[in-house]
Amino acid sequence: MRFIKVYIHFVWSTKNRYPFLDTLQKRESVWNHIKDNNRKKGIFIDSINGFSDHCHCLVSLGIEQTIGNVMHQIKGESSHWINKQGICERKFAWQDDYYAASVGTNDLHPARQYIWDQEKHHTKKTFQQESVKFIRKFGLKKLPDPSW
Repeated sequence: MRFIKVYIHFVWSTKNRYPFLDTLQKRESVWNHIKDNNRKKGIFIDSINGFSDHCHCLVSLGIEQTIGNVMHQIKGESSHWINKQGICERKFAWQDDYYAASVGTNDLHPARQYIWDQEKHHTKKTFQQESVKFIRKFGLKKLPDPSW
């Protein structure tokens, strides 16, 4: 029997950081859809939230799941669903890039709290400022897309 528990904190933005999800109603609709749809597909989303131009998602990876496959599934399906539902006035798309970092069991509560507090957090700091902070704090470097 295998026992695993691997949490990944994902962050990704809308295409060109356009504020497609400019109302709380739109955001809640999208976050609920992402969580419900992916549960049916075996992707366990622990926490999800974001703001008008980005999404934060804490995922517990399954044994056969990879970071790339999970992101492809979440972003691809949700983008299709948003457009099909007509949630946005313009054609919706997510940016290709994303941030992913592991979260240890001792850091789960702070990670969840950070995700849950996105509405409040972004009254003080933009997504651009948040991105720079993550890059500097964790010494991140952009990885090439494996499909190139």
